[in-house]
Amino acid sequence: MQLRGWNLQHWLKTGVTLLLMVTLSIGLGAAKSVEISRLPAGNAITDGRALLRYALPIDNQPVRDLQASLEDISQQLRAQRRWSAITGDISRASRIVTTKKDALLASIPEDRQATAEALLAQIQATLPTIQTAAEAKDRQAVFDTRAALLDQIGQLEQLMVKEFPYEVPAAYSNLPQLKGRATIEFTTTKGKMTAIVDGYSAPVTAGNFVDLVQRGFYDGLPFTRSEESYVLQIGDPPGPEVGFVDPKTKQYRAIPLEVLVKGDREPMYEITLEDAGRFREQPVLPFSSFGAMALARPGEDPNGGSSQFFFFLFEPELTPAGANLLDGRYAIFGYVVDGKEVLDELKAGDKIESAKVVQGLENLQQPA
Repeated sequence: MQLRGWNLQHWLKTGVTLLLMVTLSIGLGAAKSVEISRLPAGNAITDGRALLRYALPIDNQPVRDLQASLEDISQQLRAQRRWSAITGDISRASRIVTTKKDALLASIPEDRQATAEALLAQIQATLPTIQTAAEAKDRQAVFDTRAALLDQIGQLEQLMVKEFPYEVPAAYSNLPQLKGRATIEFTTTKGKMTAIVDGYSAPVTAGNFVDLVQRGFYDGLPFTRSEESYVLQIGDPPGPEVGFVDPKTKQYRAIPLEVLVKGDREPMYEITLEDAGRFREQPVLPFSSFGAMALARPGEDPNGGSSQFFFFLFEPELTPAGANLLDGRYAIFGYVVDGKEVLDELKAGDKIESAKVVQGLENLQQPA
């Protein structure tokens, strides 16, 4: 079995035509088509931090509306700086914080109420700053203040998560699981990167990865595949093995394909969205952001992944957000959130000097 022979590059290099349908040819010679109706309404989200915020398992519409108002500012800044729309977004956010405070706090457990109230006070105090910057048409100040506000909103949303939202199937109880999130710091030969790994959406895939990081598995490993504007792959250990062999069991640790679809309560396992007849649906963690992290797998086996993973190097002209046929075929488990300029410089032969769990290790659950 050779993970080195996986055919991801064949998917990506064929190009995309958006006329009546989006078509990609794959390495087996068969053509797969997706009707234009598969494309999501509105602008696809291409920021990893935003995708992670929306992926949190919470049910509070006011906080989602608050987040969406500020997320929209980024699109307006790109669209020839539509300052009137930006000030409208800020005004909408201010109204939500002012008039829906009780609704925002309603989803917060009692022991976290004081922390949540302090966050809301910070948000309310910062909104006039971004309003002033928008009125002055100071693009950088708007961008920076928006990032700070969204970070605070993300913390508020995290406080709303009361417990892990579902039971992972017992069939995977022999595998590490991440019941929450973890932050990973990579030190590479080109610099440092930070990624957030999402166990809410992919507990088995993320648990496997965090466990391997904690073992030091990736320390010193070279990147083995580099395709400009496509992928950067790593995780092939020295020697004949192509994945992680558990020193206790002496067995190759195989990880099942794991994809959480928007609207579903828990992930699907061991089957692609296409094979499940759900190719029109969107995963919670999509291939729409530069720095998406996904588990590689050998050939057409959806359940043969182990230690090798790839960073997706998003190229909107070739793989448009919402029209990427990798969605639902490979399991994304996190996104690079800092150091994307480093990721852009890394090539085959560069190395991960060290990978460390800097936050969230308490969420890793080992098999009994």
